[in-house]
Amino acid sequence: MCGHVFLTPLMPFLLFLLGLDSTLSNDCPKDCSCSPPGSILCFQRRSSTIPQGVPPSTKNLYLFANGIEGLTAEDFDGLMSLEMLDLSQNKLTELPDRVFEPLTSLRNLDLSSNQITYISEECFQGMPLLERLYLYSNHIKAIHPAAFNGLEQLLELKLQGNQLTSLPTLSMPRLLLLDLRFNILPSLGPSDLQTPNLESLKLAGVGLTSLDEELMASLRNLHELDISGNQLETFPLALKEPRGLIHLSLAGNPMGPLKVQDLQNLRDLHELDISSLSLQGLPEEFSQFFPHMKKLTVAENPFNCLCTLAWFPSWLRAQGITLERTEETRCHFPPINAGKVLERLEHREFGCPTTTTVTTSTVKTSTTLSIPVTTLPSTTSSIPVPRPSDNPMDTEDDSPQPPVPASPSSSSMDPEVEQHFCPSNTCLYGGTCLLDQRGQVGCICPHGTSGIYCEIRHHPPPPLPEGEVTVATVTANAPDISSRHVTSTSILLDLHRYIKKRPYIRGIRLSYRNLSGPDRRPMQLNLPASYPEYRLRGLKPNCTYAVCASPLGAPSDMDNVCTEAHTAAQLDSTTGARMVDKRLTTMLVPAMAILLLLVLIAAAVGVVCYLRRKRSKGHLDLDCEPSQLELEGVKAGLDNGTLPQKQPELMIPEPAVQNGNLEYEVLLLQDHCTSNNNMSSSKPSYF
Repeated sequence: MCGHVFLTPLMPFLLFLLGLDSTLSNDCPKDCSCSPPGSILCFQRRSSTIPQGVPPSTKNLYLFANGIEGLTAEDFDGLMSLEMLDLSQNKLTELPDRVFEPLTSLRNLDLSSNQITYISEECFQGMPLLERLYLYSNHIKAIHPAAFNGLEQLLELKLQGNQLTSLPTLSMPRLLLLDLRFNILPSLGPSDLQTPNLESLKLAGVGLTSLDEELMASLRNLHELDISGNQLETFPLALKEPRGLIHLSLAGNPMGPLKVQDLQNLRDLHELDISSLSLQGLPEEFSQFFPHMKKLTVAENPFNCLCTLAWFPSWLRAQGITLERTEETRCHFPPINAGKVLERLEHREFGCPTTTTVTTSTVKTSTTLSIPVTTLPSTTSSIPVPRPSDNPMDTEDDSPQPPVPASPSSSSMDPEVEQHFCPSNTCLYGGTCLLDQRGQVGCICPHGTSGIYCEIRHHPPPPLPEGEVTVATVTANAPDISSRHVTSTSILLDLHRYIKKRPYIRGIRLSYRNLSGPDRRPMQLNLPASYPEYRLRGLKPNCTYAVCASPLGAPSDMDNVCTEAHTAAQLDSTTGARMVDKRLTTMLVPAMAILLLLVLIAAAVGVVCYLRRKRSKGHLDLDCEPSQLELEGVKAGLDNGTLPQKQPELMIPEPAVQNGNLEYEVLLLQDHCTSNNNMSSSKPSYF
């Protein structure tokens, strides 16, 4: 009754709601959904025409993927409140003149992914409030020059993915976004885009060969620019001036390696895409240009993961920068790093030489060595060389200095000379690193060397004259390789000095052989240049070994440094035997004592059973020997010569055995026979 009394006042209200829902459902077109109010979504509807019976109060009408083939102005009669019309993914091939004129309140029109080929002069007439017009992914080949006249409130215009070869003058003072990607528009000037407030311009894949400076100067509010996938052979001059860009994509242009000064005025960038530009490295100054960087894309570049690029992964982590397309950002060189993901490399994997400190105050006798001077061919006259005043190691004499490889991070370069992203230490033996027009690394090799990286040396260096001043003075008693922590079967090699004096090497060829044994065949190992120490194992004790090191990839007799090391003697065999004997004795004595005790116990058990069998008078006839004994009673019987006495209330404690999750008690010793008094074999025996 209480429930009936409570529902009675609500019945009129419930009936009103049911009637309202029935009214709304009757106004909803067939095969459409009319929830929430004011929005109609027509789905799984296969009809070539606009649905009939759309309520005049509708504000949002979604008709995508309905199979609509044609439009008429009568289809939209009475829809003066409509603000959003989605006709994407249909089969429209043309737009009649003034077909949308009844839609006086329309603000968003989506006609993407249809088959429209032409935009006439009066297609969009009578739409003064339109803000967003999407025409992408159609087959549009031409647009009438006056097609967009009257769309003064337009904020977004998307025309990407069509077949346009020319663009009408877009005089849209309020336009913020313009997407023209993947059309054929090789040249765009300031007369084409009269959009002073434009914030986002997307021109990817339109065939640009240059970026108009006047056009960029007119777009003072531009924050996002996508010019990827074009034919730009050089960095656009229009981007070398401060522009306030936040998002920039240069990917996929044949412009070759970037220059340091190209990006120095783009400090406001938050996102940068320089994928597929044939970059082989990035200078460390790159990290100073972008204090606000959040996302960076450098995929599909043949990076040389050498020491000059070791700063890059740590910079990404320190600044919290997201590296987009990480799996596509891999090393190309050297072979030890080829195919590895650049962001995941540790600092030691870049092959940076280990820094060591040489104290010159402890040097008593020193030998001065001069670095052989190499002369480049006359064809290298255009290669910049350090000026004498810029080299901190210059002396007052006029002796020629060795050539310095071109490096973007070198502070001794002429500021007027353009610096390219060419990794230093790429070319061996003083070779000079160059980049061709396609951005590929090449080496100009000194006299007497050849190969891609000058790794082949044809003649030994000339003898070093005495008394010449060198860049570094070394101690004669300090070899390039040495040994320490020697055991009877291993030698720890110290390669710090060897690697420091040869920062150009890609790896070390290590060979060693036994000079004390009959088998003097050398053993060879290949080590990366990042191993300043290495332990040789499996050696013979008390033997002298010759250990030699040479640069990996060079002839074995070139720049070969050797040393000798002696393994320690093995332990004395007699001492070892005595130790073994002592341990054996220590183990055998307790074992023999335990065995003797077990024999005595077994004998006592036999005696007890024999005597009990004789004294038995038939009241307890055992078919076999008892299974449990109280050991203390046995010991007492052995001591005083009497038989042990039974202790009826004494039971040997039995351990708990766990089986699965259940615990139960089992006997320490189980009976293997039955007695003639019908006692359970699971009970312990008492004596």
